[in-house]
Amino acid sequence: MTINAASQEWSSLRYAENARFVSDLGEPLLALLNPQPGERILDLGCGDGVLAKKIVNAGATAVGIDGSADMVAAALRNGIDARIVDAHNLNFGAEFDAVFSNAALHWMKRDPDAVIAGVHHALKASGRFVAEMGGHGNVAAICVALFATLEKYGVNDPPANPWYFPSVNEYRTKLGQHGFRVEYIGLIPRPTPLPTGMRAWLETFAIPFTKAVRHERRSAFLDEVTERLRPVLCDSDGLWTADYVRLRFSARRGT
Repeated sequence: MTINAASQEWSSLRYAENARFVSDLGEPLLALLNPQPGERILDLGCGDGVLAKKIVNAGATAVGIDGSADMVAAALRNGIDARIVDAHNLNFGAEFDAVFSNAALHWMKRDPDAVIAGVHHALKASGRFVAEMGGHGNVAAICVALFATLEKYGVNDPPANPWYFPSVNEYRTKLGQHGFRVEYIGLIPRPTPLPTGMRAWLETFAIPFTKAVRHERRSAFLDEVTERLRPVLCDSDGLWTADYVRLRFSARRGT
């Protein structure tokens, strides 16, 4: 069975309970974006709209897009102009001063070039693209545990990783190929505490892996992945930390 990002399922309630740290850790990215009053900004992969709301509070106009109907509904409840849109098929034309994206681009594995091209087309001349995503080495230990446990459970096609975690050079090249001038790009190792633990993280983010296992064995599968990770990602007090590595960048559309 081939795993793909499209098999991920998003629940705004589960996300708020187990993954609020994702938007909380987006504050440095918002500072890099530096939204200005009167700007029109596209939040690509807006989720429940928490960061888009902060863009609005800065005086800018935010439009949020996400592929999940449930997340868009949550963003609408947050007062955000949010729409269900596949980021691989953006149809905006030179109408945004900036495109912002936090922790979403690594889910857009099907065609990253199409996403970047759509962002370029959506921006006004000299508009900026400011984003953070999983970078090379992100959740490496978690991936090893997932794949090893899948093999034990007889899923050995082998499955494909549903996430796109590029290196600095790879993504810089892609941005340049699509007409962007990179102003800053870098990998940021960021061990991230998991307030609700590893099992909850897997239930929230590793659904494409879990769905590769027969339904009646999924709970045991998640338990085993969690135990494989305990020696490396859980401390003596029982606190879990995910091995995050983020790729953060700011680029500007060519004129």
